[in-house]
Amino acid sequence: MPQIFKRRQLVLLATAVAVALPGVALAQAKTKVAAIYTVPFEQQWVSRLHKALKAAEARGEIEYKATENVSNADYERVMREYATAGNTLIVGEAFAVEAAARKVAKDFPKVSFLLGSSGKVQAPNFSVFDNYIQEPAYLSGMIAGGVTKTNKIGMVGGFPIPEVNRLMNAFMAGAKETNPKVEFSVSFINSWFDPPKAKEAAFAMIDKGADVMYAERFGVSDAAKEKGKLAIGNVINTQDKYPDTVVSSALWNMEPSIDRAIKLVKEGKFKAEDYGPYSMMKHKGSELAPLGTFEKKIPADIVAKVRAKEKDILDGKFTVKVDDGQPKSTTK
Repeated sequence: MPQIFKRRQLVLLATAVAVALPGVALAQAKTKVAAIYTVPFEQQWVSRLHKALKAAEARGEIEYKATENVSNADYERVMREYATAGNTLIVGEAFAVEAAARKVAKDFPKVSFLLGSSGKVQAPNFSVFDNYIQEPAYLSGMIAGGVTKTNKIGMVGGFPIPEVNRLMNAFMAGAKETNPKVEFSVSFINSWFDPPKAKEAAFAMIDKGADVMYAERFGVSDAAKEKGKLAIGNVINTQDKYPDTVVSSALWNMEPSIDRAIKLVKEGKFKAEDYGPYSMMKHKGSELAPLGTFEKKIPADIVAKVRAKEKDILDGKFTVKVDDGQPKSTTK
């Protein structure tokens, strides 16, 4: 049989299989996912989304494209470009562009959107998420209260919005549990990524006696390291970079949320849903970082209390209060 007829028969056979078994053809097609970030990939919060999406890409589940450092003014334009380009799932943060992001979702009802947001879901295709990691934040606070010698803890945050406030308040409550005498200095730098500004704010607190710093932003741990003080990390674990400074961290794992969204998109079952709960410890969306280099440096009784509280949280015997109010300094 001539080669051209063989090829034609194979093409016809493949077409027939795809028509008879559409699921076979679809199963081989990767889901196209795009992400839009207003800050660099390495920024704590965004890095967790990027990490989870890169893992899905590495598994061969998705085609992944992302744009970093998108200004608020350009956010809607980039969203529309990705939606028009055939991406079926768009991930990002809508905190400063809520109205624009929701308008795009309305204009592209067949595209699925999973965006960080302080607002509610928007049917049929706009799901929201947040870093509900107040549980490990509470545990890290317990550690901070147990290791401070001056009873003064400094806290530097980005903006006083619910997403930041609830973590700071949980941290403060945890510190109070192990050390009722502890006092807090609280400051916000009004930026999501300005390490020099965060560093200066931390220096000011250390100069006033703080010997443990809550590093909600990049730059705080650098200040603690330079001054020979301790720091508690947030969202990511930076102890490998600060082995003598970062005692522990409240880690955010975005994989449970991202993997769920991808699965539902593939199955055609994605709908408007609040993904916030999937960042909680029972879903493995968050955890207290390993104590690592500080395993033997933290008082044993404090470690025992932290582990007991951790178990109570996972067993549903203890619930960390969600307090979105702006935390205040308590130093006299």
